[in-house]
Amino acid sequence: MWLARLKNLALACGAFCLGAQAVLAAPLAASPNSHAASAEFRRPVAIAAEAKSDAGKTRLTFVLSAPVEARSFAIERPDRIIVDLPEVNFQLPAETGRRREGLVSSYRYGLFAPGRSRIVVELSQPALVSSVEAATRPADGAALLTIELTKTDREAFRRSAKPELPAVPDPVSTGSVASKGEDRRPLIVLDAGHGGIDPGAVASSGAFEKDIVFAFAQRLKARLEHTGRYRIAMTRDQDAFVALDERVRMARAAKADLFISIHADSISAAPHIRGSTVYTGAERATDVESERLAERENKADAVGGVEARETASEVADILQDLTMRETRGFSHRFTKRLLGALDPVMPLSKKPHREARFLVLRAPDVPSVLVELGYLSSRKDIDLLTSEAWRERSAAAMTSAIDRYFGARVAGHGAPTSP
Repeated sequence: MWLARLKNLALACGAFCLGAQAVLAAPLAASPNSHAASAEFRRPVAIAAEAKSDAGKTRLTFVLSAPVEARSFAIERPDRIIVDLPEVNFQLPAETGRRREGLVSSYRYGLFAPGRSRIVVELSQPALVSSVEAATRPADGAALLTIELTKTDREAFRRSAKPELPAVPDPVSTGSVASKGEDRRPLIVLDAGHGGIDPGAVASSGAFEKDIVFAFAQRLKARLEHTGRYRIAMTRDQDAFVALDERVRMARAAKADLFISIHADSISAAPHIRGSTVYTGAERATDVESERLAERENKADAVGGVEARETASEVADILQDLTMRETRGFSHRFTKRLLGALDPVMPLSKKPHREARFLVLRAPDVPSVLVELGYLSSRKDIDLLTSEAWRERSAAAMTSAIDRYFGARVAGHGAPTSP
């Protein structure tokens, strides 16, 4: 905590003293986790950022503790500039990047993959990177990374934009997703929504959806592992970006028996709406609200600067179609048990079971649900979602629903792993 406070103090003073790094690093070396702590401290730290515009140009400048190399490229629909960096520890105020300035509509930043960070610049009009400069600020020796954007026309932007991005790096592995071998315990994949450069919804308190759902997923994982009845995997085990189709691929490759994607919605225009909802996959949404939510969630890849990619055709023949129908039947049965378990411990929305075309629920052979824990736009829901006691009660309720679901499958099919 004291280290974070000192960093914030340095930011408030508007200076970054490189000499202080050695002083701060000394106590870390003596701690039990000295290796991890020193590795963390060696990462370049971004302590400030600002955008300034002038004469058809906008300069976005980051102040860092050490110089970094940057690579940039453009993407259309929507128009964005992507800047890839080595891993950077962004210690910036929460409101950074949210205000429009010149050619920059907004920008976001964060961990894209282990060892890689990314800055995604949303453009207010077509613009290209005219230069990327690294310099040292004489006053305190801090490193400056300046990305200069120059206004261009639509045709020039289209010619420069990449139609496809390089392959997304392999997602973070927890070591839990592995060949089943002789272990017949059901494998449950927990998918904490968003992550890294994609924060998800933002609460009025400034809390990010990605952090709230990750904390809950960890609690649920601990609960399930404590029973000894299941093998558990997480699509991400840190604050890192994972593309939607990668989440689905991980579950399918591991031959998961159940996939639970955890989210927390937000409707700023209706702060009175609250409660949990469980979604199952379908080509047609049950209502307009569900359709809009699915559209927002399906844009998560674009938020991370990745072209949205649906999984390959999953209903190419009648056998695949039958598999999909049977799998969705299991998803519905689990949803019924889950809502029954959650009802006593958390408020449910007016329509607690809905359907929509979520890309993350597209696995044809893995029963899958998406759980919206609550609304970050509701003060009452935020109080619950950030409560340790509520997380424990809700994780216990979910565990009970999972026990009943797999118990019924054993009774009805002879083995918990048969779909």
